[in-house]
Amino acid sequence: MKTKFRTLLASTAMLLAGATLSHAADWKYAFEESLTDVQGVYATKFKEAVEANSDHTITLFPYGSLGESADIMEQTQAGLLQFVNQSPGFTGALIPEAQVFFVPYLLPTDQDHLGRFFKNSKAINEDFVGLYANQGLELLSMYPEGEVAMTTKSPVKSCADLDEVKFRVMTNPLLVESYKAFGATPTPLPWGEVYGGLQTNIIQGQENPTFFLFSTKIYEVTDHITYAGHNNFTTALMANKQFYDGLSAEEQKVVQDAAASAFDYIVGYQKSLADSELDKIKEAKPAMTITVLSDEERACFKNAAAEVEAKFIEMTGEGGKAILDQMKADLDATRD
Repeated sequence: MKTKFRTLLASTAMLLAGATLSHAADWKYAFEESLTDVQGVYATKFKEAVEANSDHTITLFPYGSLGESADIMEQTQAGLLQFVNQSPGFTGALIPEAQVFFVPYLLPTDQDHLGRFFKNSKAINEDFVGLYANQGLELLSMYPEGEVAMTTKSPVKSCADLDEVKFRVMTNPLLVESYKAFGATPTPLPWGEVYGGLQTNIIQGQENPTFFLFSTKIYEVTDHITYAGHNNFTTALMANKQFYDGLSAEEQKVVQDAAASAFDYIVGYQKSLADSELDKIKEAKPAMTITVLSDEERACFKNAAAEVEAKFIEMTGEGGKAILDQMKADLDATRD
């Protein structure tokens, strides 16, 4: 009897192990940066949390592994990828209201305020969730990556200095309008063409957070970094909605908790990154000029912001206006 009981226990254990393995899955997660950039660090923390609290594994696909930003979004919507990290700069063509993140001077440069805003904003945590769901996406998290800087071949002290400058922008209609309002000639290009475009003078400027200027070596093909305080780079983690809805309640909690813990980590991580990476740029290229525009020098850019905000409302209608108003209310509510 004892032998039979032991055999039964062993068989049961093997069946349970087989059931666990059959339900375990390798989830695929693509993002727009390298593994050591902000999105890569966030993805790594997310992966660690999921794998520590479930039987699932996650394979990470950094920028270029599966194509450009448009490619990884298409693959996620088709269910080939379970997770995608993408900026509203690219998602804005799919979800017009997401272009609100490119209204100049809407977001503050204060990183503590930004962290509180992203964590507690009704617009982000409620309103945008429904908008993303309409496109087959489950919005899991939005987070900041740092203040955006302009890098150019000629110095920029005012909007007049951008006159006739071919300035690379993401394929985002409102970002195009922003740089038109700033006086530049906006030129939408996929990221893979930017370094070469600057090198050959097809374009003469682009914008990105400071850490990205260093990691992608864009400083090698530009000569001036300018901080106008006009924007903060925002990005978002999404899941294929059909995949997410098919998870058990326990699995959904694992995913949500992993997104939340990665958010808490990255908000702190990216705060000091701009300063440390700017120091590396200065060391690598001492001739690079770094300019923080004064309030007086920012005036023309701030004046242009009203024009861009009006254009956003024109593009997105009452739905966009409601999102914009809610974000402004959320920003006010999260001030010190």
